[in-house]
Amino acid sequence: MLSCRHLIGRLLRRQASTQAHLAGPGIVEINEADGQRLKYPQVWLRDNCQCTECFHAATRARKSHWERGPLHVGARRVSYDEQRQQLQVDWQDEHQSVYQLQWLRERDFGDAARQRYLAEVYRPPVQLWGKTQFKDVSREFDYQQVLDRDEVLKTWLEALAVQGFALLKDAPDDVNVARRLAERIGHIKRTTYGDVFEVKSKPNAGNYAYLMVPLPLHTDMPYYEYKAGINILHTLVQSESAGGANTLVDGFNVAAEMRRLYPQEFEVLRSVPVNWYDIGHDGDQSRPFHSLWRAPVVCLDVDGQVVRINQNTTKRDSRFTVPLEQAVAWYDAYDRFLRLAHDEVVEFKTRSGDVFVFNNLRMLHGRTAYEDSPQNKRHLVGAYVDWDIIYSKLRTLRFPQAHE
Repeated sequence: MLSCRHLIGRLLRRQASTQAHLAGPGIVEINEADGQRLKYPQVWLRDNCQCTECFHAATRARKSHWERGPLHVGARRVSYDEQRQQLQVDWQDEHQSVYQLQWLRERDFGDAARQRYLAEVYRPPVQLWGKTQFKDVSREFDYQQVLDRDEVLKTWLEALAVQGFALLKDAPDDVNVARRLAERIGHIKRTTYGDVFEVKSKPNAGNYAYLMVPLPLHTDMPYYEYKAGINILHTLVQSESAGGANTLVDGFNVAAEMRRLYPQEFEVLRSVPVNWYDIGHDGDQSRPFHSLWRAPVVCLDVDGQVVRINQNTTKRDSRFTVPLEQAVAWYDAYDRFLRLAHDEVVEFKTRSGDVFVFNNLRMLHGRTAYEDSPQNKRHLVGAYVDWDIIYSKLRTLRFPQAHE
């Protein structure tokens, strides 16, 4: 036999319905039947009115505020239509707005909803790793499947976003492999070295990477304001000498360790701008270039998260346009950063047919010295793609219904 309290509770649940009301200055609150509470600023609701006067649905474009009148118009009345699952707002200037409940849920200002959107739609959270976790985070994909299957392409791009690198196997002996992969994502980022570039020993080398000497840990193109997002490196011919191995470090992980263990030095690397440069030409027939950019080693986003590492000993200018005392402190912090990086370095050697792809904003990469012979000349072909293009492609694969 049910108690009186249980009977009352059952009756209340039956009678529960979603309701909307004005809640305090400038706020509209929706109390859902399940107890969920959604709150929205009135100014935001007016700014995002979905009527044809305020919003152009075909282009998903908000129309000009000046054509619609002032934003700060208070709500006169709010109501909720249970059958249509719509919030209706009647404004003091006689304008009326209608919003679908599901549309509002997807734009909830609550912490959980915001974090879910940032992780699932905006950008996947990165997984930091050190050398002891390298084997666990390493991912391999079949080259042809990445080209042919959208699901494999999506998983590959997710690996690049989360772990920061991945290896593609069984690519053909074809100089266009890197180009095809870039175009599978979107389009190539052209640089002073062309659409694609060849990494091999060159007699008139315009870049330190085109020598057979050890290539220290670095990121490519710190001298670009809009630095390339990923590096696609296809091994056509690998060196048969003992050298030519790849070296790799998660730069975001190194920065996180700096922040945890040496916060003062981390702040120096975050705040002191460094002069990066690339001056010269790529071979005898190329146009000269003179690229300069000032940026710190560690770059943060608006939320304080590390989003870019700049490190390239061969491309760090002797000009250091900061006050004297900052320069001295910077060298101490920089030394600490490189020591931590070298403690976490992993080494592996790609084979012919491998395509090593990595996040150029995050990964420090390098190469051990090698020796060419007349019968064996190490040869790689590379291409770059910007992260804006990669994230866009990833979202179209994850949320195809959003584009219908």
